Amino acid sequence: MAGLLSISEPTADSDSSTRLEALNNTKVLNTISGSYSREQIAQLFDLPLMDLLLQAQTIHRQHFNANEVQISTLLSIKTGNCPEDCGYCSQSGHHRDKTQLQAEKRLDVDKVIAAAKRAKASGSSRFCMGAAWKHPSRKDMPYVVELVKEVKALGLETCMTLGMLDDEQAEQLAKAGLDYYNHNLDTSRRYYEQVVSTRSYDERLDTLTRVRNSGINVCSGNIVGMGESRDDRIDWVHELLKMPKAPESIPVNLLVPIKGTPLGDKVLAEGQLPVLEWIRTIAVTRICCPTSYVRLSAGRESLSDAEQALAFMAGANSFFYGDKLLTTGNASQSNDDRLMRELGITAQLAQPRAPQHLPVIDAMSGEQSQVLVAD
Repeated sequence: MAGLLSISEPTADSDSSTRLEALNNTKVLNTISGSYSREQIAQLFDLPLMDLLLQAQTIHRQHFNANEVQISTLLSIKTGNCPEDCGYCSQSGHHRDKTQLQAEKRLDVDKVIAAAKRAKASGSSRFCMGAAWKHPSRKDMPYVVELVKEVKALGLETCMTLGMLDDEQAEQLAKAGLDYYNHNLDTSRRYYEQVVSTRSYDERLDTLTRVRNSGINVCSGNIVGMGESRDDRIDWVHELLKMPKAPESIPVNLLVPIKGTPLGDKVLAEGQLPVLEWIRTIAVTRICCPTSYVRLSAGRESLSDAEQALAFMAGANSFFYGDKLLTTGNASQSNDDRLMRELGITAQLAQPRAPQHLPVIDAMSGEQSQVLVAD
Protein backbone atom coordinates (compact mmCIF):
# COMPACT_ATOMS: atom_id res chain seq x y z
CA MET A 1 0.00 0.00 0.00
CA ALA A 2 2.91 2.33 0.64
CA GLY A 3 3.17 5.12 -1.86
CA LEU A 4 -0.21 4.56 -3.52
CA LEU A 5 -1.30 8.09 -2.79
CA SER A 6 1.70 9.68 -4.53
CA ILE A 7 1.72 8.25 -8.03
CA SER A 8 2.89 11.31 -9.95
CA GLU A 9 6.14 13.11 -9.36
CA PRO A 10 5.77 16.71 -8.16
CA THR A 11 5.83 19.34 -10.87
CA ALA A 12 6.50 23.04 -10.96
CA ASP A 13 2.77 23.62 -10.66
CA SER A 14 2.21 24.83 -7.09
CA ASP A 15 -1.35 23.47 -6.82
CA SER A 16 -0.23 20.04 -7.98
CA SER A 17 2.70 20.05 -5.55
CA THR A 18 0.46 21.08 -2.68
CA ARG A 19 -2.05 18.36 -3.49
CA LEU A 20 0.62 15.66 -3.69
CA GLU A 21 2.22 16.82 -0.45
CA ALA A 22 -1.15 16.60 1.30
CA LEU A 23 -1.69 13.11 -0.04
CA ASN A 24 1.77 12.03 1.08
CA ASN A 25 0.97 13.27 4.58
CA THR A 26 -2.10 10.96 4.76
CA LYS A 27 -0.37 7.93 3.29
CA VAL A 28 0.69 6.30 6.56
CA LEU A 29 -2.73 6.72 8.20
CA ASN A 30 -4.52 5.04 5.33
CA THR A 31 -2.02 2.21 5.08
CA ILE A 32 -2.47 1.36 8.75
CA SER A 33 -6.18 1.88 9.30
CA GLY A 34 -7.67 1.49 5.84
CA SER A 35 -9.92 4.42 6.65
CA TYR A 36 -10.23 7.79 4.93
CA SER A 37 -11.40 11.09 6.32
CA ARG A 38 -13.80 13.22 4.33
CA GLU A 39 -10.90 15.51 3.40
CA GLN A 40 -8.87 12.59 2.11
CA ILE A 41 -11.83 11.34 0.04
CA ALA A 42 -12.10 14.81 -1.49
CA GLN A 43 -8.39 14.73 -2.31
CA LEU A 44 -8.86 11.42 -4.11
CA PHE A 45 -11.66 12.91 -6.23
CA ASP A 46 -9.29 15.77 -7.17
CA LEU A 47 -6.47 13.53 -8.41
CA PRO A 48 -5.66 13.54 -12.13
CA LEU A 49 -7.87 10.83 -13.63
CA MET A 50 -5.04 8.59 -14.82
CA ASP A 51 -3.40 8.70 -11.39
CA LEU A 52 -6.71 7.89 -9.74
CA LEU A 53 -7.35 4.94 -12.07
CA LEU A 54 -3.86 3.55 -11.51
CA GLN A 55 -4.28 3.71 -7.76
CA ALA A 56 -7.74 2.12 -7.93
CA GLN A 57 -6.53 -0.70 -10.17
CA THR A 58 -3.49 -1.32 -7.95
CA ILE A 59 -5.69 -1.66 -4.87
CA HIS A 60 -8.19 -3.77 -6.79
CA ARG A 61 -5.48 -6.27 -7.74
CA GLN A 62 -4.47 -6.63 -4.09
CA HIS A 63 -7.90 -8.00 -3.18
CA PHE A 64 -9.45 -9.51 -6.31
CA ASN A 65 -8.57 -11.39 -9.46
CA ALA A 66 -8.05 -8.46 -11.81
CA ASN A 67 -9.71 -10.13 -14.78
CA GLU A 68 -12.72 -11.68 -13.10
CA VAL A 69 -16.16 -10.16 -12.60
CA GLN A 70 -19.21 -11.17 -10.61
CA ILE A 71 -22.33 -11.28 -12.80
CA SER A 72 -25.87 -10.90 -11.48
CA THR A 73 -29.34 -11.00 -12.99
CA LEU A 74 -32.08 -8.75 -11.61
CA LEU A 75 -35.79 -9.57 -11.71
CA SER A 76 -38.73 -7.47 -10.57
CA ILE A 77 -40.96 -9.82 -8.57
CA LYS A 78 -43.55 -7.11 -7.86
CA THR A 79 -43.67 -4.07 -10.13
CA GLY A 80 -45.18 -0.61 -9.73
CA ASN A 81 -47.51 1.34 -7.44
CA CYS A 82 -44.86 1.72 -4.74
CA PRO A 83 -45.94 4.07 -1.91
CA GLU A 84 -42.49 5.72 -1.84
CA ASP A 85 -42.00 9.00 -3.72
CA CYS A 86 -38.39 8.47 -4.91
CA GLY A 87 -37.86 11.17 -7.52
CA TYR A 88 -35.95 8.94 -9.92
CA CYS A 89 -38.24 5.91 -9.95
CA SER A 90 -40.94 5.05 -12.45
CA GLN A 91 -42.38 2.51 -10.01
CA SER A 92 -43.51 5.18 -7.56
CA GLY A 93 -47.26 5.43 -7.26
CA HIS A 94 -46.76 9.19 -6.88
CA HIS A 95 -45.58 9.46 -10.51
CA ARG A 96 -47.72 6.83 -12.22
CA ASP A 97 -50.02 9.36 -13.93
CA LYS A 98 -46.98 10.76 -15.76
CA THR A 99 -44.88 7.63 -16.27
CA GLN A 100 -47.84 5.42 -17.22
CA LEU A 101 -46.08 2.40 -15.74
CA GLN A 102 -48.53 -0.48 -15.35
CA ALA A 103 -48.48 -2.04 -11.89
CA GLU A 104 -48.19 -5.82 -11.67
CA LYS A 105 -48.94 -8.26 -8.87
CA ARG A 106 -46.35 -10.56 -7.33
CA LEU A 107 -44.88 -13.02 -9.78
CA ASP A 108 -45.74 -16.65 -9.20
CA VAL A 109 -42.97 -18.65 -7.57
CA ASP A 110 -42.63 -20.95 -10.59
CA LYS A 111 -42.11 -17.98 -12.91
CA VAL A 112 -39.37 -16.60 -10.65
CA ILE A 113 -37.63 -19.97 -10.49
CA ALA A 114 -37.83 -20.33 -14.28
CA ALA A 115 -36.17 -16.91 -14.62
CA ALA A 116 -33.49 -17.95 -12.11
CA LYS A 117 -32.75 -21.10 -14.12
CA ARG A 118 -32.33 -19.01 -17.27
CA ALA A 119 -30.01 -16.65 -15.39
CA LYS A 120 -27.85 -19.53 -14.22
CA ALA A 121 -27.72 -21.00 -17.72
CA SER A 122 -26.60 -17.63 -19.08
CA GLY A 123 -23.65 -17.46 -16.68
CA SER A 124 -24.96 -15.34 -13.79
CA SER A 125 -23.77 -16.34 -10.33
CA ARG A 126 -26.22 -14.20 -8.34
CA PHE A 127 -29.97 -13.80 -8.76
CA CYS A 128 -31.40 -10.56 -7.42
CA MET A 129 -35.11 -10.08 -6.75
CA GLY A 130 -36.71 -6.68 -6.26
CA ALA A 131 -40.21 -5.73 -5.09
CA ALA A 132 -41.80 -2.27 -5.24
CA TRP A 133 -42.70 -2.14 -1.55
CA LYS A 134 -41.96 0.35 1.20
CA HIS A 135 -41.48 -2.78 3.29
CA PRO A 136 -42.68 -6.38 2.97
CA SER A 137 -45.89 -7.18 4.82
CA ARG A 138 -46.29 -10.14 7.15
CA LYS A 139 -48.20 -12.02 4.45
CA ASP A 140 -45.35 -11.43 1.96
CA MET A 141 -42.67 -13.08 4.07
CA PRO A 142 -43.49 -16.76 3.40
CA TYR A 143 -43.40 -15.92 -0.32
CA VAL A 144 -39.97 -14.27 -0.25
CA VAL A 145 -38.54 -16.92 2.08
CA GLU A 146 -39.66 -19.61 -0.35
CA LEU A 147 -38.02 -17.74 -3.22
CA VAL A 148 -34.71 -17.55 -1.36
CA LYS A 149 -34.72 -21.27 -0.60
CA GLU A 150 -35.73 -22.29 -4.13
CA VAL A 151 -33.17 -20.07 -5.86
CA LYS A 152 -30.40 -21.21 -3.52
CA ALA A 153 -31.30 -24.80 -4.32
CA LEU A 154 -30.23 -24.03 -7.90
CA GLY A 155 -26.71 -23.20 -6.67
CA LEU A 156 -27.08 -19.45 -7.16
CA GLU A 157 -26.25 -16.65 -4.75
CA THR A 158 -29.38 -14.77 -3.70
CA CYS A 159 -30.05 -11.07 -3.25
CA MET A 160 -33.28 -9.24 -2.44
CA THR A 161 -34.38 -5.61 -2.31
CA LEU A 162 -37.76 -5.30 -0.63
CA GLY A 163 -37.59 -1.92 1.11
CA MET A 164 -37.26 -1.48 4.85
CA LEU A 165 -36.99 -4.48 7.18
CA ASP A 166 -37.71 -4.96 10.85
CA ASP A 167 -35.62 -7.24 13.07
CA GLU A 168 -37.91 -10.24 12.66
CA GLN A 169 -37.95 -9.97 8.86
CA ALA A 170 -34.17 -9.69 8.68
CA GLU A 171 -33.85 -12.81 10.82
CA GLN A 172 -36.33 -14.71 8.65
CA LEU A 173 -34.34 -13.91 5.53
CA ALA A 174 -31.08 -14.82 7.25
CA LYS A 175 -32.46 -18.21 8.33
CA ALA A 176 -33.61 -18.85 4.77
CA GLY A 177 -29.98 -18.36 3.72
CA LEU A 178 -30.23 -15.02 1.88
CA ASP A 179 -26.75 -14.02 0.72
CA TYR A 180 -27.20 -10.27 0.10
CA TYR A 181 -29.79 -7.63 0.91
CA ASN A 182 -29.82 -4.47 -1.20
CA HIS A 183 -30.88 -1.16 0.31
CA ASN A 184 -29.22 1.82 -1.34
CA LEU A 185 -28.45 5.08 0.43
CA ASP A 186 -28.89 6.73 -3.00
CA THR A 187 -26.97 9.92 -2.17
CA SER A 188 -25.60 12.05 0.65
CA ARG A 189 -27.56 12.87 3.78
CA ARG A 190 -27.62 16.53 2.71
CA TYR A 191 -29.03 15.93 -0.77
CA TYR A 192 -31.36 13.13 0.30
CA GLU A 193 -34.35 15.41 0.86
CA GLN A 194 -34.19 16.32 -2.84
CA VAL A 195 -34.63 12.64 -3.72
CA VAL A 196 -37.29 11.17 -1.42
CA SER A 197 -39.50 12.33 1.46
CA THR A 198 -41.40 9.15 2.39
CA ARG A 199 -38.43 7.43 4.04
CA SER A 200 -35.70 9.09 6.07
CA TYR A 201 -31.96 8.63 5.67
CA ASP A 202 -31.73 7.20 9.17
CA GLU A 203 -34.45 4.66 8.37
CA ARG A 204 -32.30 3.44 5.50
CA LEU A 205 -29.32 3.13 7.82
CA ASP A 206 -31.46 1.33 10.43
CA THR A 207 -32.44 -1.32 7.86
CA LEU A 208 -28.79 -1.79 6.88
CA THR A 209 -27.91 -2.26 10.55
CA ARG A 210 -30.60 -4.93 10.91
CA VAL A 211 -29.30 -6.69 7.81
CA ARG A 212 -25.73 -6.59 9.11
CA ASN A 213 -26.73 -7.82 12.56
CA SER A 214 -28.64 -10.76 11.07
CA GLY A 215 -25.52 -12.00 9.27
CA ILE A 216 -26.68 -11.20 5.73
CA ASN A 217 -24.17 -9.47 3.44
CA VAL A 218 -24.98 -5.81 2.86
CA CYS A 219 -25.48 -4.44 -0.65
CA SER A 220 -25.81 -0.66 -0.61
CA GLY A 221 -24.87 1.93 -3.19
CA ASN A 222 -25.88 5.18 -4.78
CA ILE A 223 -27.21 6.86 -7.89
CA VAL A 224 -25.00 9.57 -9.34
CA GLY A 225 -26.23 12.18 -11.77
CA MET A 226 -29.42 13.17 -9.94
CA GLY A 227 -28.39 16.81 -9.77
CA GLU A 228 -26.17 16.33 -6.73
CA SER A 229 -22.75 17.98 -6.41
CA ARG A 230 -19.34 16.32 -6.08
CA ASP A 231 -19.52 17.21 -2.39
CA ASP A 232 -22.55 14.95 -2.14
CA ARG A 233 -20.67 12.12 -3.79
CA ILE A 234 -17.81 12.64 -1.34
CA ASP A 235 -20.26 12.61 1.58
CA TRP A 236 -21.84 9.39 0.31
CA VAL A 237 -18.48 7.58 0.23
CA HIS A 238 -17.73 8.94 3.69
CA GLU A 239 -21.10 7.61 4.91
CA LEU A 240 -20.08 4.10 3.80
CA LEU A 241 -16.87 4.39 5.78
CA LYS A 242 -18.76 5.45 8.92
CA MET A 243 -20.51 2.07 8.96
CA PRO A 244 -19.02 -0.62 11.25
CA LYS A 245 -18.06 -2.41 8.03
CA ALA A 246 -18.32 -1.25 4.44
CA PRO A 247 -21.02 -3.02 2.37
CA GLU A 248 -19.82 -6.21 0.75
CA SER A 249 -21.48 -5.07 -2.49
CA ILE A 250 -21.69 -1.45 -3.65
CA PRO A 251 -23.70 -0.60 -6.78
CA VAL A 252 -22.66 2.73 -8.31
CA ASN A 253 -25.54 3.67 -10.61
CA LEU A 254 -25.79 6.46 -13.15
CA LEU A 255 -29.29 7.89 -13.27
CA VAL A 256 -31.27 6.70 -16.26
CA PRO A 257 -33.61 9.70 -16.58
CA ILE A 258 -37.22 8.57 -16.96
CA LYS A 259 -39.64 11.10 -18.37
CA GLY A 260 -42.39 11.85 -15.89
CA THR A 261 -40.27 11.43 -12.78
CA PRO A 262 -39.16 14.65 -11.03
CA LEU A 263 -35.43 13.91 -11.17
CA GLY A 264 -35.65 12.38 -14.63
CA ASP A 265 -37.32 15.50 -15.99
CA LYS A 266 -34.73 17.68 -14.22
CA VAL A 267 -31.79 15.82 -15.78
CA LEU A 268 -33.42 15.68 -19.22
CA ALA A 269 -33.76 19.46 -19.09
CA GLU A 270 -30.36 20.28 -17.57
CA GLY A 271 -28.12 17.54 -18.97
CA GLN A 272 -26.59 14.34 -17.64
CA LEU A 273 -23.52 13.90 -15.48
CA PRO A 274 -20.35 13.34 -17.53
CA VAL A 275 -19.42 9.67 -17.71
CA LEU A 276 -15.89 10.36 -16.48
CA GLU A 277 -17.29 11.73 -13.21
CA TRP A 278 -19.20 8.47 -12.77
CA ILE A 279 -16.00 6.53 -13.43
CA ARG A 280 -14.14 8.77 -11.00
CA THR A 281 -16.76 7.92 -8.34
CA ILE A 282 -16.27 4.21 -9.01
CA ALA A 283 -12.50 4.57 -8.60
CA VAL A 284 -12.77 6.45 -5.30
CA THR A 285 -15.24 3.86 -4.04
CA ARG A 286 -12.81 1.07 -4.94
CA ILE A 287 -9.93 2.77 -3.12
CA CYS A 288 -11.96 3.49 0.01
CA CYS A 289 -13.74 0.10 0.08
CA PRO A 290 -10.99 -2.22 -1.18
CA THR A 291 -12.63 -5.57 -0.33
CA SER A 292 -16.14 -4.72 -1.57
CA TYR A 293 -17.60 -5.72 -4.90
CA VAL A 294 -18.19 -2.48 -6.80
CA ARG A 295 -21.01 -2.90 -9.28
CA LEU A 296 -21.32 -1.10 -12.58
CA SER A 297 -25.10 -0.82 -12.55
CA ALA A 298 -27.86 1.31 -14.09
CA GLY A 299 -26.68 3.54 -16.91
CA ARG A 300 -24.22 0.99 -18.28
CA GLU A 301 -26.24 0.50 -21.47
CA SER A 302 -25.23 4.01 -22.58
CA LEU A 303 -21.48 3.36 -22.29
CA SER A 304 -19.12 2.68 -25.17
CA ASP A 305 -16.73 -0.27 -25.01
CA ALA A 306 -13.88 2.08 -24.10
CA GLU A 307 -15.90 3.68 -21.27
CA GLN A 308 -16.80 0.28 -19.85
CA ALA A 309 -13.14 -0.73 -20.00
CA LEU A 310 -12.27 2.43 -18.04
CA ALA A 311 -14.91 1.53 -15.45
CA PHE A 312 -13.34 -1.91 -14.99
CA MET A 313 -9.93 -0.25 -14.75
CA ALA A 314 -11.43 1.97 -12.03
CA GLY A 315 -12.16 -1.14 -9.98
CA ALA A 316 -15.70 -2.15 -10.97
CA ASN A 317 -15.91 -5.94 -10.76
CA SER A 318 -19.61 -6.70 -10.87
CA PHE A 319 -22.45 -5.98 -13.28
CA PHE A 320 -25.93 -7.10 -14.30
CA TYR A 321 -26.65 -9.43 -17.19
CA GLY A 322 -29.89 -9.11 -19.15
CA ASP A 323 -31.63 -6.66 -21.43
CA LYS A 324 -33.65 -5.15 -18.56
CA LEU A 325 -33.07 -4.17 -14.96
CA LEU A 326 -36.22 -3.53 -12.87
CA THR A 327 -37.93 -1.23 -15.38
CA THR A 328 -35.05 0.32 -17.35
CA GLY A 329 -32.96 -1.02 -20.21
CA ASN A 330 -29.59 -2.71 -19.86
CA ALA A 331 -26.78 -3.72 -22.19
CA SER A 332 -27.52 -6.87 -24.19
CA GLN A 333 -25.99 -10.11 -22.99
CA SER A 334 -24.53 -10.88 -26.41
CA ASN A 335 -22.72 -7.54 -26.37
CA ASP A 336 -21.50 -8.17 -22.82
CA ASP A 337 -20.13 -11.58 -23.82
CA ARG A 338 -18.32 -10.05 -26.78
CA LEU A 339 -16.80 -7.28 -24.69
CA MET A 340 -15.69 -9.71 -21.97
CA ARG A 341 -13.90 -11.81 -24.58
CA GLU A 342 -12.17 -8.75 -26.02
CA LEU A 343 -11.10 -7.54 -22.59
CA GLY A 344 -10.06 -11.00 -21.41
CA ILE A 345 -12.52 -10.93 -18.50
CA THR A 346 -14.10 -14.09 -17.09
CA ALA A 347 -17.17 -14.65 -14.92
CA GLN A 348 -16.82 -15.56 -11.27
CA LEU A 349 -18.46 -18.77 -10.07
CA ALA A 350 -21.32 -18.64 -7.56
CA GLN A 351 -20.38 -18.77 -3.89
CA PRO A 352 -23.73 -19.03 -2.04
CA ARG A 353 -23.87 -19.25 1.72
CA ALA A 354 -24.75 -22.80 2.76
CA PRO A 355 -27.57 -22.91 5.33
CA GLN A 356 -26.96 -25.34 8.17
CA HIS A 357 -29.51 -27.85 9.43
CA LEU A 358 -29.02 -28.44 13.14
CA PRO A 359 -30.74 -31.29 15.02
CA VAL A 360 -33.03 -30.21 17.87
CA ILE A 361 -34.41 -32.72 20.41
CA ASP A 362 -37.68 -31.97 22.17
CA ALA A 363 -37.02 -32.26 25.91
CA MET A 364 -40.49 -33.63 26.64
CA SER A 365 -41.10 -36.07 23.78
CA GLY A 366 -37.55 -36.91 22.81
CA GLU A 367 -38.43 -36.38 19.14
CA GLN A 368 -35.77 -34.92 16.87
CA SER A 369 -36.36 -32.21 14.26
CA GLN A 370 -34.21 -30.01 12.05
CA VAL A 371 -33.71 -26.28 12.48
CA LEU A 372 -32.29 -24.20 9.63
CA VAL A 373 -29.57 -21.79 10.70
CA ALA A 374 -27.74 -19.55 8.20
CA ASP A 375 -23.98 -19.21 8.37
